[in-house]
Amino acid sequence: MKPRLDFHPRWHTAWQGHDIVVFRNGLEVDRIHASDIRRVIFVQSGEFLTAGDLECAVVELDDQFVVFPADTGFAGRVHFERQSFWDSRACIYWVSGCSGSLPSDCMRRRGFTFLRRVPRYARIERTRLAPVVESWCLEGPQTWDERRWSRIKSQRPFTNSIAASINAPDTAH
Repeated sequence: MKPRLDFHPRWHTAWQGHDIVVFRNGLEVDRIHASDIRRVIFVQSGEFLTAGDLECAVVELDDQFVVFPADTGFAGRVHFERQSFWDSRACIYWVSGCSGSLPSDCMRRRGFTFLRRVPRYARIERTRLAPVVESWCLEGPQTWDERRWSRIKSQRPFTNSIAASINAPDTAH
């Protein structure tokens, strides 16, 4: 039988015990012990009002980083499963896709035109990616719900002017 080229591998992640397991086309390809995670950085696109606006997640371990493209479902493992675990760790950070760009070897071409580059699943040595990550303007630690509510609050009209008038000293004596 002729081997088949797979141009569209199906990625997903799942919890198994205290590990996050990575699958490609239904086969286990990697396993990360949750206790080894130092920091999770979500690279967001646009306004990030929904969980679908994620470009990728960069997971910092002791000696390396792991890049999870959006289609792995890693964000769902963090945002919606075992929330008390993530809340107690206070290790979730955010960066805009504009300032949170990854090196070209962490990207792959996508689509028929091959012009669009998207993050690919990869383990990258700490010495290679740490200088890049440290240059990012991170926000956090903050859960997805906390981030969503702070963004909603900041977009409300007159929020800043009301807070300023409440905190302003009374000069009308």
